Amino acid sequence: MLASKALGGRQKAAVLMVSLGTDLSSIIFKNLKEEEIEQLTLEIANLRKITPEVRDVVFEEFYQMCLASEYLTQGGIEYAQEVLERALGNQRAMEILHRITATLAVRPFDFVRKTDPAQLLNFIQGEHPQTIALIMAYLDPEKSAIVLSALPQERQADVARRIAIMDRTSPEIIKEVERVLERKLSSLVPQEVAMAGGIHAVVQVLNRVDRTTEKTIMETLEIQDPELAEEIRRLMFVFEDLVQLDDRSIQRILREVDSHDLALAFKGSSEEVTAKVLRNMSKRAADMLREDIDFMGPVRLRDVEEAQQRIVAVIRRLEEAGEIIIARGGGDEIIV
Repeated sequence: MLASKALGGRQKAAVLMVSLGTDLSSIIFKNLKEEEIEQLTLEIANLRKITPEVRDVVFEEFYQMCLASEYLTQGGIEYAQEVLERALGNQRAMEILHRITATLAVRPFDFVRKTDPAQLLNFIQGEHPQTIALIMAYLDPEKSAIVLSALPQERQADVARRIAIMDRTSPEIIKEVERVLERKLSSLVPQEVAMAGGIHAVVQVLNRVDRTTEKTIMETLEIQDPELAEEIRRLMFVFEDLVQLDDRSIQRILREVDSHDLALAFKGSSEEVTAKVLRNMSKRAADMLREDIDFMGPVRLRDVEEAQQRIVAVIRRLEEAGEIIIARGGGDEIIV
């Protein structure tokens, strides 16, 4: 039998997933990376008998971590520490905080994130592009999209590129930028290397800007850094975003997509996406697709993702040709 004190992080996660049941666990799996799914599946397969004691200990730890996360987002690290110390004692509180501060949104530039985008633009537009990129990497994607769209065109691609290639920024640099911009919140900066920016960060921003801004940035990046532009373009529209398209666009896409790819893609899609597409097919075609999916049996996650990417490529091509419209954050592409 398992002993709670001997469990590692992955084993605790496996115990939690088994204890939650298949319905809740499947929802969690959809939000994990392929490597994480493989590791967690292996741990679940290797689990021995889970005693009620072990299950209760894991649930209690999970509950405490969730509470700590909520305290941090509500009132910051000092508030979370005070509440946890009162509830659990100093040592236990520090153990929990140490475990989660690297992954929670205890991040620099909090005062900037609470600023109106128009004021924020005035606040940072005179800064160096690298400084702007660093600040935007810590903003919500919606706010970053507003700011990026409002920057002069000659700076948009430069800032977007800097966000995309940003990897790790030392706490010293972040603190210095904060001191220059606003002398506050330096105590919230983790003492380890802080993570911000990257391909996914700039993709989230570009998915929310208007089409003109996106096109300007991507055309510039294709000249300056073709490989980066291609990777950004590949990630900009994901298969699950099909639910955002109107019925007419879905029907146009279905005429271009390979039926085998569609069946394979559905093996890893949400019920919402599946229902959206099936509603735009004839009853006969929908029944045939369901039969193909059932007949296919288990498939590799990698094959599913590749099929979804091929469908996304069709969608991007149709959008470039002006045959379908993908809603943008700018709200200025409505056809009347």
